[in-house]
Amino acid sequence: MTNRPEFYRFHNGTKAHLPFEDAEYEDRIAQLRERMEAAGAAAAVFTSMHNIAYYSGFLYCSFGRPYALVVTETECVTISAGIDAGQPWRRSYGEAITYTDWQRDNYWRAIRSITGTGAIIGYEADHLTLVQRDKLEDFLRPLTIIDLSLTTMLQRMHKSEAEIALIREGARVADIGGYAIRDAVRVGAREIDIAMAGRDAMETEIARVFPDAEYRDTWVWFQSGLNTDGAHNPVTGRKLEQGDILSLNTFPMISGYYTALERTMFVGGVDDASLAIWQANVAAHEYGMSLLVPGATCAGVTRQINEFLQERDLLQYRTFGYGHSFGLLSHYYGREAGLELREDIDTVLEPGMVISMEPMLTIAQGQPGAGGYREHDILVITEDGNEDITAYPYGPDFNVVG
Repeated sequence: MTNRPEFYRFHNGTKAHLPFEDAEYEDRIAQLRERMEAAGAAAAVFTSMHNIAYYSGFLYCSFGRPYALVVTETECVTISAGIDAGQPWRRSYGEAITYTDWQRDNYWRAIRSITGTGAIIGYEADHLTLVQRDKLEDFLRPLTIIDLSLTTMLQRMHKSEAEIALIREGARVADIGGYAIRDAVRVGAREIDIAMAGRDAMETEIARVFPDAEYRDTWVWFQSGLNTDGAHNPVTGRKLEQGDILSLNTFPMISGYYTALERTMFVGGVDDASLAIWQANVAAHEYGMSLLVPGATCAGVTRQINEFLQERDLLQYRTFGYGHSFGLLSHYYGREAGLELREDIDTVLEPGMVISMEPMLTIAQGQPGAGGYREHDILVITEDGNEDITAYPYGPDFNVVG
């Protein structure tokens, strides 16, 4: 019988060009090791897409298989399934181990080969399942385990110059998708066809500017009529009608880095009741952007916008927070929950953070001005204020189309 290994190293081909230079990953890992030391962890076992990609550059596709990044004082190693062959090594900074699936839990045996047993292990309590946590205990027999999810999130919330440069490109690509969508809007067109026009324009531009990247996950939510009432409503085959409210949402993904453009639009014309709600939301948007400065708190900004809307008897139509962070995240990669504009987040804004302003008002069907109104810009917090890196215009003057 052939002796089949539990895991092995497969260096197939040469290392690919990653989203950032080696120095960026080295700096991230050096900061991580300082945080691990402060927490008392001898080794970190990361399992989330966002942390594995943040520290190694490798963005995994799980498909029911577990993945990991193990970081110790001297090593940084991705743990990947055999189905990916040499891709994890080519697309990651540092080393890579491939585990085989002929025997259950070779994944944990591969991790144990790096961490050993009896150590203090850092992990992500907000990601590791109860089943896998039990296996961590069984295979690694740690002295204790320490949650590193908060400290790593705090690290990711502060962007490097290289990250901000990539996010800036993402915002520019999102605008390109927005213009393509605007050109495609017409009575009788389907949501899905308009969404594809925006997506295709963005992916074409991403491939042009980032020829060495891997391309996946760029998407569009283009919503019309009743379908605008929720921010995350999926695209449908509904055909646009004269006077429809529209919600344009473009999301380019560049090597896991998420950016967005979101705009309210109308087909052909806008009635007076809808125009009043739209203009009020634009005013809240502009007011909110003016508040995003160093020293402001997420809760404080939220309270001020709440008061702005309450004075106009519109606060009851608000459906969620006013903004969130940007970086290595998306609707299923993960999220930096500590940088969201909500009443229960007390984070202080600091230079180098990147955050959106995106107030939304939803008026129920059957009421004057029915529909969902949302504007969205991406802002980089600077030493003395902010920089808006979204260029696509908002408001009625530009966005009554078709």
